[in-house]
Amino acid sequence: MTDSRFLQLLRAQIGHEFDAHQQYVAIAVWFDGQDLPQLARHYYRQAVEERNHALMIVQYLLDRDLDVAIPAGSPVRNDFTTVIDPIALALAQETQVTEQIEAIFRAAREEGDALGEQFLLWFLKEQVEEVASARTLLTVATRARDNLFDLENYVAREQIGDGGESSDAPAAAGGAL
Repeated sequence: MTDSRFLQLLRAQIGHEFDAHQQYVAIAVWFDGQDLPQLARHYYRQAVEERNHALMIVQYLLDRDLDVAIPAGSPVRNDFTTVIDPIALALAQETQVTEQIEAIFRAAREEGDALGEQFLLWFLKEQVEEVASARTLLTVATRARDNLFDLENYVAREQIGDGGESSDAPAAAGGAL
């Protein structure tokens, strides 16, 4: 079973989640540098969520007594010209992660790995929320255009996503932050 497609994809997802974590840190830092503290705060929180997702997968593999390796990270994008650019990148990233999670789920189903399927159900639900939140934020930012004060007020006023709080979330290795 250690060579199954499901486990190969799941192990690779650890790296994808850490890559998402790093990209969200880069986005948050860019917003901090643009003196947009509400957007920066939002993306720092997103970074922590992605870190937690990676460590949930790690914990799952440890619980099943399966090998775990933390892969090296991929490059991140740090250069943006408008506030729309990093928000659009975040939506594209969440869409890609959704496709990855769906592929892992399909592999578990095809291989008859009921435990794997059950573990991934939370991630599928989480990705629906993540994509919807990212899409809404992009829509609001596009409508706000250059009125960054309104965009910052929106982010401060509205709860975007679940804030990383989910009572049914899997345990994260070392504990969720």
